[in-house]
Amino acid sequence: MGHWWERNVIEPGKLPLLLALTALVCAFLVTRGVTRLIRAGRGPFRDVSAGGTHVHHVVPGVVLMTAGGFCGFAAGDRGWAVAAAAVAFGVGTGLVLDEFALVLYLHDVYWSDQGRRSVEAVVLTVALAGTLLIGFAPLGVDDVDPEERLTRGGAVLTVLINVLFVLVALAKGKIRIGVAGVLVPPVALVAALRLARPDSLWARRLYARRPRTRARAERRARAHDARWGRVRRRFQQVVAGIPRDAGDP
Repeated sequence: MGHWWERNVIEPGKLPLLLALTALVCAFLVTRGVTRLIRAGRGPFRDVSAGGTHVHHVVPGVVLMTAGGFCGFAAGDRGWAVAAAAVAFGVGTGLVLDEFALVLYLHDVYWSDQGRRSVEAVVLTVALAGTLLIGFAPLGVDDVDPEERLTRGGAVLTVLINVLFVLVALAKGKIRIGVAGVLVPPVALVAALRLARPDSLWARRLYARRPRTRARAERRARAHDARWGRVRRRFQQVVAGIPRDAGDP
């Protein structure tokens, strides 16, 4: 384990990525916990306002991302400085992505079904960053012999092909399966081969002149939602809270 850590994390300079990723996940979990306490009226936490205007946590998130990013570039190879910049950038990214839906819809949809896009954005980001962290790319690794280079090159090619399948799955409107496919390649392949959801970009572009295919996609989407909708909704409520349209005044 120590050899793997030194060769694949320390030697290629991936420690800042690990710190940023850890900070992102921690910031997201803490922020979700605090916002749910505020919503329930528990604990010492309250919404932050300035001049009567509610300050969303995406604001300090942008500040931290900007400061962390520029400081990271300025720090170069200085250990403590680049580590601090990575943590600041990770915390800022967690705060921004937690309100990704606000940026996307330009409206406060945090506790609505649309707000679930923030959770999906966080999961996708963590999955992609995790892939970069544990990847087998030979970049930055010293003394790579031809056999190891071939092995790592094959792994990189596999990852790139899987990314293509993930992008197809996302274009087909299969957001959750696409995110899962980042970590489990066969899932991305299956999602890329199946019919697109009728409201997806793929369906709008490619099914417009194929009414039979579009009708099949609509039937399959209805059957899928009827089978898994309740389970998915309960899981989302555990992570993101109960939306306003599900009983919140």
